[in-house]
Amino acid sequence: MSEVKKLRLVFMGTPDFAVGILDALHGSIHEITAVVTVADKAAGRGQKIKESAVKIYAKENNLTILQPEKLKEEHFLAQLKELQADLFVVVAFRMLPKEVWKIPAFGTINLHASLLPNYRGAAPINWAIINGDEETGVTTFFIDEAIDSGKIIAQEKVKISSNINAGDLHDELKSVGAELTLKTVASISQQTHTVIDQDKFDGKDFKTAPKIFKEDCEISWQETVENVHNKIRGLSPYPAAWTKLKNTKKNEILLVKLFASKPIENNGISLTGNLQENADGIFFPCKNGFICITELQVEGKRRMTYKEFLAGNEIKDWELF
Repeated sequence: MSEVKKLRLVFMGTPDFAVGILDALHGSIHEITAVVTVADKAAGRGQKIKESAVKIYAKENNLTILQPEKLKEEHFLAQLKELQADLFVVVAFRMLPKEVWKIPAFGTINLHASLLPNYRGAAPINWAIINGDEETGVTTFFIDEAIDSGKIIAQEKVKISSNINAGDLHDELKSVGAELTLKTVASISQQTHTVIDQDKFDGKDFKTAPKIFKEDCEISWQETVENVHNKIRGLSPYPAAWTKLKNTKKNEILLVKLFASKPIENNGISLTGNLQENADGIFFPCKNGFICITELQVEGKRRMTYKEFLAGNEIKDWELF
């Protein structure tokens, strides 16, 4: 096998997931000529300026940072061309115009947190768990005109255990994705890589991974235990599943986020009446059993264990709304 050739790279990304891949590339033989990330923006109640996780890492490692407002800006395009990069690497950034991804000689690759063509879209990790899948993975592919549809270079599969949440799966895929990206860049530098057209996968019922909004996170207690458990862990720790509870003692209706659960099958017998206190957690009634909630956050309060919640509340004062 030929020796891996040092490449000049431009990295594009925004969240923590992308940082893991950037860190792996920065520690390799390849040169990061610049990092492209989103512009700083005001966030939170105090409207403090927030920098992306990728920018924070780039600053700490003295990497050149570009933050264009628009990706078709002539000045930005000129900057990219001046870098004379061999390859652009994109992870969790935004859709690139052709004027950008066509610049480098070796093209532009993307790392996606699913086994494409399955789960094209913004939230593949969440949806794989919500849908109860037993397997997912990461894919590297060449970017083209459509989102997540380019030619596949490499994939790595990862098992989804029955109780893993989105946060833990995110971290596992970040690690696997870093290794796969390094291998992909090495194969491109050696020109030993092969590609597979995603159209070759026609005939299968592939799922999508659209962006998740607040209304998507509400729990329906008419669903099965399995579906509710998958939704809670698929949205934990962020953006978090939620339900509304009524505090009958104070006559308040409050939004409650649910972070951790255990499925309790009950042979089709549904619980009626208020929630129930149990040694293992708080039992919520579902279609075919109970969900045992072990971590939650009541509106206006901090995240807490069920024991902390029960220490300051009587379960008889709370009911589903």
